[in-house]
Amino acid sequence: MAWRTLSLNSRQLLAASLGLVAFLGLTGYALDRAFQETALSNLRQRLDNYSRAYLRNSDFDAEGRFKSPDASPPDPRFDRPGSGLYAVAAGKGFRWESASTLGRSIPAPEAIAPGEATIEGPQAYQQPDGKVLKLYRLSQTTIWEAGSGEIELTFAIYEDTSALDKQIAVFRRALWNYLGLATVLLLLLQTLVLRWSLLPLRQLEKELKQVQSGLSQRLTGQHPRELEPIADSLNAFIESERSGLEQSRNTLSDLAHSLKTPLAVLRARLDADATHESLRSEVQAQTQRMDEIVSYQLSRAARSGHALFSAPIEIEPRALEIVQSLEKVYKNKGIICEFEMDEASRFYGELGDLQELLGNLLENAFKWARTKVLLTVKVEPAPTNRRPGVSFCVEDDGPGIEPKNVERMLQRGVRGDERVQGHGIGLAIVQDIVHSYRGELTIGKSAELHGAEISIRIPPVF
Repeated sequence: MAWRTLSLNSRQLLAASLGLVAFLGLTGYALDRAFQETALSNLRQRLDNYSRAYLRNSDFDAEGRFKSPDASPPDPRFDRPGSGLYAVAAGKGFRWESASTLGRSIPAPEAIAPGEATIEGPQAYQQPDGKVLKLYRLSQTTIWEAGSGEIELTFAIYEDTSALDKQIAVFRRALWNYLGLATVLLLLLQTLVLRWSLLPLRQLEKELKQVQSGLSQRLTGQHPRELEPIADSLNAFIESERSGLEQSRNTLSDLAHSLKTPLAVLRARLDADATHESLRSEVQAQTQRMDEIVSYQLSRAARSGHALFSAPIEIEPRALEIVQSLEKVYKNKGIICEFEMDEASRFYGELGDLQELLGNLLENAFKWARTKVLLTVKVEPAPTNRRPGVSFCVEDDGPGIEPKNVERMLQRGVRGDERVQGHGIGLAIVQDIVHSYRGELTIGKSAELHGAEISIRIPPVF
């Protein structure tokens, strides 16, 4: 359907415009109805006042004849023929009409319950000249005490509908003109407000296009509070993808470079016309070496990325598994590993990354410790709408690491002591993983155990 492809701006403008038009339309209708009811109420009150004024000025003589109130009409229009305001009095055997009824055929009022006043209309009355009068009529009946007894008198006041119709028409014309003008102005204002409100989204779209075209490396603009998590997540995704691509390239480069040596050895052996047995032995050794290189590089590539929105992983059970394995490997050293762990701490990322971090840190600690290792895990508080981070600290009572050697220790292939077995890549792997989570790695001296202290801080995630 066409509406599914509408832009956010068009959707908002259409919805708001329909709502605005509906609201102003209902408002106009309500005001129109209220004005009509007010005008009718005023008409009823005015005709009732005329009727009461005539009743006050009317009288009957001793013989019960009606004495007309022509001398003092409550409104001059009652004396002007065809003015649109008419008065008629009727009773048993008599009828009186105001001067304004001259040339008009006004029907006699119908008697109603004494003491009541009713208004009717508009009603059409056919005139002798063929015209039709549309009139409102207020009727009021009273019982008059005269010398000849009680006389029932009904007064009716008639008013032409044209005056009220013109009044309502003038009000409606002004009302809808002003409401129409207000609608146009509000729609223009609404359009400007929507354009201003959606400007950050258009800016975000522009920045994304620049990233896609390679003109920018990340989203750099300032965004409203509601868009900050989206922009931060997109930046994290862009950086993660770029980091993954770079890691893949590095892995392939490292793999190619690592395979050059065993291939060169095999080529040299072939060129040297080696014996069948020695060549067989050399091929076996070098293929085994290449297999180890490929396995290692593939495992590295598998660990290179992390999921931005991974489920939280409990840290204590994973740490306990690793420590139990290391205690078997270093059983002869009798090392004691203690935990100081925040129960609420969770790792938001890949399980393999968590195992690699803890495994390398704890293995280094077990390798160099004399009798004791301490693992401390704490929660890193997070701002609103973010998941908390986590910090790891592994300490041992070994010889420690000299500050001047810290930078060198983080390089690939460098070992703290060449006499100790290892490949010298554990801390480098840890550093790569920490960087992939935009974390920090620091190496210092343990204040409690006086050996090495390696700390990792993973910041709050999106």
